[in-house]
Amino acid sequence: MTNAVPECGPASPEEFRDILLACRPLVLRGQVKDWPVVQAGCKGAEAFRDYLFTFDRGLQMEAFFGLPGIAGKYFYSESFSGFNFERRQMRFAAALDAIVENLQIDGAPSVYAGSVPVDEYLPGFTHENAMPLVEGVGPRIWVGHASNVSCHYDAMENIACVVAGRRRFTLYPPELIGKLYVGPIDRTMAGQPVSLAASSAPDAALYPQFEPLRDSAMIAELEPGDALFLPKLWWHQVEGTAPFNGLINYWWDAFRAGPDAPYTAMLLAMITMSERPAPERAAWKAWFEHYVFRQEGHPLRHLPPQEHGLLGPLKPDNYGKLRAYIMHLLRGGA
Repeated sequence: MTNAVPECGPASPEEFRDILLACRPLVLRGQVKDWPVVQAGCKGAEAFRDYLFTFDRGLQMEAFFGLPGIAGKYFYSESFSGFNFERRQMRFAAALDAIVENLQIDGAPSVYAGSVPVDEYLPGFTHENAMPLVEGVGPRIWVGHASNVSCHYDAMENIACVVAGRRRFTLYPPELIGKLYVGPIDRTMAGQPVSLAASSAPDAALYPQFEPLRDSAMIAELEPGDALFLPKLWWHQVEGTAPFNGLINYWWDAFRAGPDAPYTAMLLAMITMSERPAPERAAWKAWFEHYVFRQEGHPLRHLPPQEHGLLGPLKPDNYGKLRAYIMHLLRGGA
């Protein structure tokens, strides 16, 4: 049985710090209801478009065009050698016009313009529609017809704010990755690999480990002005359930200590460990548990803190020292 994502009212920056530390999805009802772009969206697609036009710089971007038969579900082709939609380079304003105009045309293609950097394409928008929970993080805008974005993850925290239409998020926790039948990591629709099982029709023969879990998803139904906080690595399918939909989102690494990302470390671990013998992989897994994941506490907890050396706090000095040592090893140093 599916479960609703927990929710609360609008959060203050102080309250949001506690939400971040919990690392659990949370709906923030009415978080951005006072934004001018939300007010414009409530008046209709044309008013929403016209509001965005007041900021438009005329820059080019990539839009997805799908035939009516795909019903807004942008996905792989049947052979997985390509995709079921067309990518077109065009001005952001032209994509907006196509989205609004095609609403009135039976059998017209669906159009989707996603992940457009707002500060670059729509300078001034952020000043009028400020997000105090993540100051200094540049927003992105997603606009289109009714759509179904395949189940994927992000390697950063995410606040997704509905500014027009409606959105349904279907969520699965990170620990289910081994049962989600994830597609290629280097041939994707829009940058992130997707769960083939969660993004496809039920098929117990093709996805036997996933089907018992399909109905355990968490669901968030969002209206204009609502926001969803989504921690990194949570799998999510995103559906625009109104004929016209708009969303603003913010991606950032809330716990970043320096320039390096956990995903980069995982890729490096793949090339150094994934094809070694199983007993050796098990040995390295124990080391990772001890030194990296620390389920039993700090690896040098039996020593005074002043004796922890490079295993002491990353800030102010150990991050740089460890990084320099790693770079030395990657360049072939002993």
